[in-house]
Amino acid sequence: MNEDAPATPPASRSWLDRLGQMLAGEPRNREELIAELRSAQTNGLLSVDTLAMIEGAMAVSDKQVGDVMVPRAQMVAVDTEWDFAQVLRVVVESGHSRFPVTGEDRDEVVGILLAKDLLRCCAEGASAHAWQQQLRSVVMIPESKRLNVLLKEFRASRNHMAVVVNEYGGVAGLITIEDVLEEIVGEIDDEHDDDEVSFIRKHPSGRATVNALTPIEEFNRHFGTRLDEDETDTIGGFVTARLGRLPIVGDSLVSGGIRLTVTRADRRRVQQLKIDPNAGE
Repeated sequence: MNEDAPATPPASRSWLDRLGQMLAGEPRNREELIAELRSAQTNGLLSVDTLAMIEGAMAVSDKQVGDVMVPRAQMVAVDTEWDFAQVLRVVVESGHSRFPVTGEDRDEVVGILLAKDLLRCCAEGASAHAWQQQLRSVVMIPESKRLNVLLKEFRASRNHMAVVVNEYGGVAGLITIEDVLEEIVGEIDDEHDDDEVSFIRKHPSGRATVNALTPIEEFNRHFGTRLDEDETDTIGGFVTARLGRLPIVGDSLVSGGIRLTVTRADRRRVQQLKIDPNAGE
């Protein structure tokens, strides 16, 4: 035995022992596993984000496509009768990279158009309707398909989009690989997402709405507080650490002379906070 090796802290050893015993025993259930993982997060063995991703990955197998798809009414589709200019306008305004292409109505999806294929038409100076020759095959799936099964199929086929149909064969919506991954890792923003809103929004009342991803350093600078910047990186992480558990909507705490109240959260993390700078300790 190496006498110079650091000893495992008692709290960590206790939790690792319990986890080892649980994994070695039969039967096991998800509730026990999640409880132990949350205990690990509380003891500092897992970060909040890591715990959220583990729980998200476990929850994916319980969800169906219909739970997370983009509904038919919100689909951005392209009509086969449109000319190049009309299609290009929709592509530019939406910022998406893939589009279902419909025929006489939205229940007739004839293919998928990729923005990069449209760019090729533009570069080659093709005719107004030449883009129709660039359509990729469309994948149809039922609303009841499990997300973990769909993710496996996406990876195997290299498709990134599928059209969702209901029990009557009509189009119910669409789903992308990004929609599935966001169930595991949370929101994935890109350069086209509406992310222009500041981390901190002031209200006339003197209160403020704060994105939970606001860096602690920026939060302290804005509100003149001295919240610990070494413990966590974001204000959402700070609230989670202070509560000792994953926050829910309505949770509130006072620190540095201000009250922080959770106004938006999901099962993985806090997303938004309301700040009252006039609260006492």
